[in-house]
Amino acid sequence: MNVLTLRLPEEIEKKLKVKAKIEHRSVSEQIKKYISDAILSEENPDLPLSFIKETLEAKAEIEAGFGQEYKFGHIK
Repeated sequence: MNVLTLRLPEEIEKKLKVKAKIEHRSVSEQIKKYISDAILSEENPDLPLSFIKETLEAKAEIEAGFGQEYKFGHIK
């Protein structure tokens, strides 16, 4: 893993610290999350970020064995 030093405006730093605390993350983890979200958004400009995240979550759940096959036309 490489180390990267960022200089951020004080206002952004304050917001990062608040968000990190709310999400129970370190400031570094919060920055990583925001960068990851930004990359996902740029790679999928026509999709809302919430849809991308929900799709990735569903994929992970299926890979973990939590998914169930949907049967069309069957109402229980």
